[in-house]
Amino acid sequence: MSNWYSESSPLERRTFWASFGGWALDALDVQMFGLAIPALIAAFGISKADAGLLGSVTLFFGAFGGWLGGALGDRFGRVKALQITVLTFALATFACAFAMTYAQLLVLKAIQGLGFGAEWACGAVLMAEIIRPEHRGKALGSVQSAWAVGWGAAVLLSALVFTYAPADIAWRLLFALGLLPALLIIFIRRGLKEPPRAVAAEKKPFLATLSGIFHRDVLRATLIGGLFGIGAHGGYAALTTFLPTYLREVRHLSVLGSSGYLAVIIVAFFCGCVASGIISDRIGRRVNVAFFASACIITVLIYIFAPLTNGQMLVLGFPLGFFSAGIPASMAALFSELYPAGVRGTGVGFCYNFGRIVSAAFPFLVGFLSDHIGLGPAIGIDAAFAYSLVLIAVLMLPETRGKVFEQTAATRA
Repeated sequence: MSNWYSESSPLERRTFWASFGGWALDALDVQMFGLAIPALIAAFGISKADAGLLGSVTLFFGAFGGWLGGALGDRFGRVKALQITVLTFALATFACAFAMTYAQLLVLKAIQGLGFGAEWACGAVLMAEIIRPEHRGKALGSVQSAWAVGWGAAVLLSALVFTYAPADIAWRLLFALGLLPALLIIFIRRGLKEPPRAVAAEKKPFLATLSGIFHRDVLRATLIGGLFGIGAHGGYAALTTFLPTYLREVRHLSVLGSSGYLAVIIVAFFCGCVASGIISDRIGRRVNVAFFASACIITVLIYIFAPLTNGQMLVLGFPLGFFSAGIPASMAALFSELYPAGVRGTGVGFCYNFGRIVSAAFPFLVGFLSDHIGLGPAIGIDAAFAYSLVLIAVLMLPETRGKVFEQTAATRA
């Protein structure tokens, strides 16, 4: 695993750490919401479906953010777009701390979603263009593992804040803390260079850049990639949005107790991202994704429906987190390799984030179904269905491992 990093140029390493840090910050800010759901329900007097709608709005606007952010990167450069998007979602998260009504929080979560979706699209394509082809899967899988770092930081902060502060104040403090790391990430990204292919792209009208992914040459990749995104994000959203609530309300674990279960899943998620990157570079993108999607379906159903003790759930949390990581860890490399330079950012942003338009319904559906069949079954059914869509989509995509991008050597200076 360390070989690819030791072989990397200074620019490749700087880009890796900037992308890693940005994605960790994304996770920190977004995962705070799932951890704060019980407090938000009490603070605003809302139902689980209303709380799920907050998560759905973030995902829905994240889809548009990813599409727009990718196009901005194609048109004006990756690094410029990155700085804007990081600042957008960090400020929106901070502003959530001062929301006085449910409607205000709904609007702020929408703005957060725009910045959140755009940041991933810009960072993923920047990293894909900078890193050499033989290491692209490993590098981008490692970048995706930053989500576990940010997720873990959110769990730790949540445990501390909700332990030492009243619940009606703790959730506000949690959101306010989401602003702090943005300053460091923006500073780091000032030293990055635009990839030559990004600044050399044909200067098309912005609307033409947005619509370029629907050209007949790449339309099939766009449609199947969108289905892939629906399954990937739908499964993750269905599983993680209400998982902390499930552990506390159904399994009757305390905040600190549920944090231990989440910690196992988060560590496993980190390991799964790294492993998926290695496997993807060795055996190919399609086989790798098919394996992880199949394993996700089986593991989720066992975790939710099997009569497990709390101890058994703790152990099973590792394969649950490990397998759920393999799918998102493969998406940046796979989607980047499906598109030519002129629309690469737009294509990656659309495929990765289009899934959020449809998957935005999954947290709401989980909350709605939980009132009829229980929270656990609602999570399990929705997540298993979503991961089945990933399996179908990847079987229709071509193998892209090792694809050489334009001007690859020039990006490693």
